[in-house]
Amino acid sequence: MKVLVVSQYFWPENFRINEVVGSLVEKGVEVDVLTGKPNYPEGDIFSGYRAWGCVNESWSGATVFRVPLFPRGARSPLRLAFNYFSFVVAGLVFGPWLLRKRRYDVVFVYGLSPILLAIPAVFLAWVKRRKLIVWVQDLWPESLSATGYVRNRNALRVVEWVVRWIYRHTDLLLVQSRAFVAPVSALAPGKPVRYYPNSVDATFAELPSPNVVLPEVPAMEEGFPVVFAGNVGVGQAVEVIVEAAELLKDVPHIRFVVFGQGSRWEWMREQVQARGLTNLHLPGRFPADTMPGLMQKAGALLVTLADEPIFALTVPNKVQAYLAAGRPILACLNGEGARLVAEDAEAGLSVPAQDGKALAAAVLQLYQMPAEDRARLGGNGRRYFKAHFDHDKLVEELMAHLGATSKSVEETV
Repeated sequence: MKVLVVSQYFWPENFRINEVVGSLVEKGVEVDVLTGKPNYPEGDIFSGYRAWGCVNESWSGATVFRVPLFPRGARSPLRLAFNYFSFVVAGLVFGPWLLRKRRYDVVFVYGLSPILLAIPAVFLAWVKRRKLIVWVQDLWPESLSATGYVRNRNALRVVEWVVRWIYRHTDLLLVQSRAFVAPVSALAPGKPVRYYPNSVDATFAELPSPNVVLPEVPAMEEGFPVVFAGNVGVGQAVEVIVEAAELLKDVPHIRFVVFGQGSRWEWMREQVQARGLTNLHLPGRFPADTMPGLMQKAGALLVTLADEPIFALTVPNKVQAYLAAGRPILACLNGEGARLVAEDAEAGLSVPAQDGKALAAAVLQLYQMPAEDRARLGGNGRRYFKAHFDHDKLVEELMAHLGATSKSVEETV
């Protein structure tokens, strides 16, 4: 089987699609990747690449075709919009030429925001006369209004029309959350919609490798570190972390450690200084291979989302990593993600989104909990991960979807 993967983001950027592609190749699938020039998250084109021009390279047995891309820059909505649209345009203009002699059984889209990145895949699937699968990671247009990027109702209607068009030209829609099935089905009448969750690399569920040197983060070496890892943005409502840290600043052994960067990171740094929060640490980003070891040093792992209806349907990707790490989880969010952590997996505590007082109380509850009870929560999470989110199991499931969809082409030819 030969698969074309279309994703604006790909190695050396750190996204789930990297592990998926690597495992597909290991299992004998021939994979080509159409992507852009790496520039996430800092917003600058990575060393060794340039924004313009097309590049062909090989990665882990897959052939990677890179199209020109306008870099996203830092905290600029206009540059971000240019970044998104540049991939769509470049994919449409250069994609067919780069792939003109390549044959595929199926086209697969890694559908991170914005879902508009699927437009070149729709065209390529039509040109190649192949079926198209889109793995939906985020709901559009809901995400635009929830994060505040677009509030104009007419603009949101236009985006919804484009999303309907993309879904109408898709043969199978995979969704990362069970709660996504209904809203995606509403925009894709008559199209099959299947639940297909995210996973993480198996190293998150293993003891830290002796070959990986962990960075020195003093806040992680003593006391009870509450670790947040990932994007520090509007959607994560990181204000709640600042509020909880201020409420707990007189509890000397509790400290909040935020790994990652994003549009709200500078604001957090300013708040640390303005409020004198010696218990809130912002060490920044570290290489992906160090995160499993750092997470396993945590007293608790924290996931937050804004109090918006769309986020109640979402399971943040970091939840799977947290479960695999085997540490108790604090879920400061609503809906599907909170239910998974506190009820389905019984891996931690959940509190309402953006409720700083409730979060501070939950942190204190975990801190005061007997160590064996915290270990039980962590063990529950790891067992749930292995039962429901195991990487190899999910790759086999994806191969079944790819194979069944590609065979449907042969039956109709």
